[in-house]
Amino acid sequence: MAVTEFECIDGHTCGNPVRLVTKGAPELTGNTQAERRLDFLQRYDWMRTGLMYEPRGHAQMSGAFLYPPTRDDCDVAVLYIETSGCLPMCGHGTIGVVTMAIEHGIVTPKTPGVLNLDTPAGKVVAEYTQVGRKVKSVKLTNVPSFLFMKDVEVEIAALGKLTVDIAYGGNFYPIVEAQDNYRDMADYTPAQLVAMGNELRDYLNAHYDIVHPLDANIRGVRHVQWTGAPRTPGSHAANAVLYGAAALDRSPCGTGTSARLAQRYGRGLMKAGDVLVHESIIGSQFTGSIEAECDVAGIAAIIPGIEGWAITTGYNRILLDDADPYVHGFVVA
Repeated sequence: MAVTEFECIDGHTCGNPVRLVTKGAPELTGNTQAERRLDFLQRYDWMRTGLMYEPRGHAQMSGAFLYPPTRDDCDVAVLYIETSGCLPMCGHGTIGVVTMAIEHGIVTPKTPGVLNLDTPAGKVVAEYTQVGRKVKSVKLTNVPSFLFMKDVEVEIAALGKLTVDIAYGGNFYPIVEAQDNYRDMADYTPAQLVAMGNELRDYLNAHYDIVHPLDANIRGVRHVQWTGAPRTPGSHAANAVLYGAAALDRSPCGTGTSARLAQRYGRGLMKAGDVLVHESIIGSQFTGSIEAECDVAGIAAIIPGIEGWAITTGYNRILLDDADPYVHGFVVA
């Protein structure tokens, strides 16, 4: 019977958990971080489920491993793990990873105040503000993001027919705005948003082929973004993102905010230089911005900026013991 040991720094980004694994990352093959992600999925996904699922994690758990970069213009490579899978990119996770890695001296950037990250989705630049030991804020320059499909028709039991936009911000997001059969996320309990989101996600994956135009390995919908009116002063919009089987993001969601910026840009509602203060289900805020315009396979796209903060909450030594019948975790949903 084998026991695999991991050392972790635990924390949260604007309310949503981040578990940075500092010891125990498996050796991966691949010339790019995207190829390493595929190798991890094929050989080591049991580590993700063991670290993220119950009983060692929970429905909201999210985390990352760090690796040497595969590209010369980056300081470190990141592999994202959470209950919904091994993601191409995770915004709140990146803010947490940068905060923990800098505060604990795990990574030394070539340029102080800037950490260049090699992610499966591409290069992500993180600019951080540090006061003494503490990282006060992190601003990400995310991967190119774009409105992928407009006015997509779906139907779910609880709401009937809906029309959603699907946008990419490092992951694909169906975005549910106010319409005849849906007014505001505040009209529903978190449990209802989870149940409806699971049904909507299943419907989309069964009826539509959602594939990144430049990377066929980035495909399908893992998340659903419900929207509503903000309640926190200074916010422009609110959202609640479903991921995994039963999780609602407690942060405003970094890739989800990037997707919403791209959706609004694609519909002509925002332009380069505009800012969106995005609010989470608990009222925490990310500041999203359209940093520049670009093109992805002929699709008008943007370079989003996402700014937020993170806090370390503790340190964890986790054992995956083959003698445990639940060594690879479980989900109750």
